[in-house]
Amino acid sequence: MIEMTDPKMIDRNGWAGFFDQLSADHCGDNTAIELFDTDVGDQYETEHLPFNYASYDRKDDVIVIGVGGNSARSPVLLRRMIRRPVEVDAAVPAPGQSDIRIVAEDGTTTMLHLRPEAALPGPR
Repeated sequence: MIEMTDPKMIDRNGWAGFFDQLSADHCGDNTAIELFDTDVGDQYETEHLPFNYASYDRKDDVIVIGVGGNSARSPVLLRRMIRRPVEVDAAVPAPGQSDIRIVAEDGTTTMLHLRPEAALPGPR
């Protein structure tokens, strides 16, 4: 089980609005995307890239997270797509920070860590 400080489950009907608000509140924040997969193990997909957006598309049943693409330091927009999500939890470990856990139908878990400062969880 992935630990989160006081996580709150987000109702599926509210996912689109939740991710719209998350995008507005955290655009430009430092981002780390962490994957927990039984086939490939636990790993960081990205670290220290500026958060661009997150959205939920009901029609295709996919959550899309976009990082980078908005500066000379990270000119390419990278997207993480989570198909057929079944659970979204959110936690606020400290003011201005957010940790989002997204579980896909196949059991793969994606953690999105958003921080206004340079300090993010993960290897150095």
